[in-house]
Amino acid sequence: MKDKWALVTGATAGLGLAVAESLAGAGANIVLHDLVAPRDAADRLAARFGVEVIAAEADLSQRAAIETMMAAPLDRCGAIDILVNNAVVRHFAATEQFPPEAWDRALAVNLSAPFHLIRLALPAMKQRGWGRIINMASIYSTRAVEDRIDYVTTKTAILGITRAVALETARTGITCNAVAPGTLPTSAIQGKIAAIAAQAGKSVQDATEDYLAERQPSRRFIAMEAVGALVAFLCSAAAQDITGAALPIDGGWSIA
Repeated sequence: MKDKWALVTGATAGLGLAVAESLAGAGANIVLHDLVAPRDAADRLAARFGVEVIAAEADLSQRAAIETMMAAPLDRCGAIDILVNNAVVRHFAATEQFPPEAWDRALAVNLSAPFHLIRLALPAMKQRGWGRIINMASIYSTRAVEDRIDYVTTKTAILGITRAVALETARTGITCNAVAPGTLPTSAIQGKIAAIAAQAGKSVQDATEDYLAERQPSRRFIAMEAVGALVAFLCSAAAQDITGAALPIDGGWSIA
């Protein structure tokens, strides 16, 4: 991936940063995005992998901010060769209690932003005859969970975007795929498990084992670097005929 440029949204830490690390490790230059420009993370990434890294900021709920953010790397690099739509917001509430403003923001960040980023990236990808678009889906793209209507809805809809773009670009050298992780060891999940452990009067280890046993047959967290490696594979020549796919990486949860 040397000399290619990859934009990863929501990449200060966690899964977004792990994906950026995998792509940088494969030689790609990185545009590292978050709500506030992740300059420290960008500096560390550049020093570790010896690639160029641009720290970019944008509120992805605002179309004008997306367009402004995209203009700078397109002017500098000529194209975003790899686009990873990873940024996400979520809110926890029953449907009748769900704040309307939280719903609107989730639609904007989780669904409209990927559309706008793809829309802006496609012309240069088509001109170069090569591009990779990866939309971060979820186990909840194919099943539901209570009190998370925004997340379930937008992660389901991202599969529709993936399929539509894949079909439109099937003869252009561009692929568009979705990656659907199961339970990752994010700080939010680990905090939730710690709260469950405290409430139940059990150890965090036992609570973690119980939490995963109810979900993933593998009974272990999905490693973030494994998701990053899958994204890097989808950007490789070996994956040129994989497009429109939703690839689970969930320890067997989706088939259980």
